[in-house]
Amino acid sequence: MMQLVARLPLRVLHALGSVLGWAIYGLSPTYRRHLRDNLAQAGYTDGRTRRAAIAQAGKMIAESPKLWLRPREEIVALVRGFEGFEQAAALHAAGRGIVFLTPHYGCFEITAQASGRLPLTVLYRPPRVQWLRPLMARGRSGRNITLASADLGGVRQLLSALKRRETVGILPDQVPGEGEGEWSEFFGRPAYTMTLAAKLVQRADVASFLVVARRLARGAGYALRMAPLPPALPGESGTRRINRAIEEAIRECPEQYLWGYNRYKRPRARP
Repeated sequence: MMQLVARLPLRVLHALGSVLGWAIYGLSPTYRRHLRDNLAQAGYTDGRTRRAAIAQAGKMIAESPKLWLRPREEIVALVRGFEGFEQAAALHAAGRGIVFLTPHYGCFEITAQASGRLPLTVLYRPPRVQWLRPLMARGRSGRNITLASADLGGVRQLLSALKRRETVGILPDQVPGEGEGEWSEFFGRPAYTMTLAAKLVQRADVASFLVVARRLARGAGYALRMAPLPPALPGESGTRRINRAIEEAIRECPEQYLWGYNRYKRPRARP
């Protein structure tokens, strides 16, 4: 079934995803509350942005089988431009390690595949749903891309990759486990934010980029952008610097952020 869905044109998947997004919004009171509350926290109380965000979240689910199961060449062909990649590639060629930070914005699944022209190690947390694990692992790994588990061993893999002057990828707005983050402002409210990403980007031997992939209208593909992380403001913590960069990216197209993700939840204790 998943293989058949993966073969559908992207425009069809996105049309189906819009319907799916509304179905989930209607059926899940918890998801509905998180989406509305998070939008309001960021200052988006208008119905247009909320409706668009509902549809975009469904598109994210519907496009996933294609991104995970179709050949890499077919997926990368959906990228309609990758602004800023040449700058990162030039720094890599000059011997710098690179940290790619990809928030839950737009089609974040495609960023690793598009960035995989460089040796890339991606921090990966398996989904709770068991049957999704092999599909997601297949989609996120492959030629030139290595998965690193979200544990101490995975952190060592990231550090080793940077020592080899390679590139690493992290979802910086994923809520970490207890003891692995700190409370840092995100749209005016404290959010438990991973300290790992902040520590990596502060290294003198690496360059850091925020990478986002915006969905184009009517299933036309994706527009990717890779921008250097902005300098820290006076007295600003590393985690707040990253959260501020994510906020700035979101404001350009707020409907494509995953507002239903419970960004402000308390961290889970590690077993």
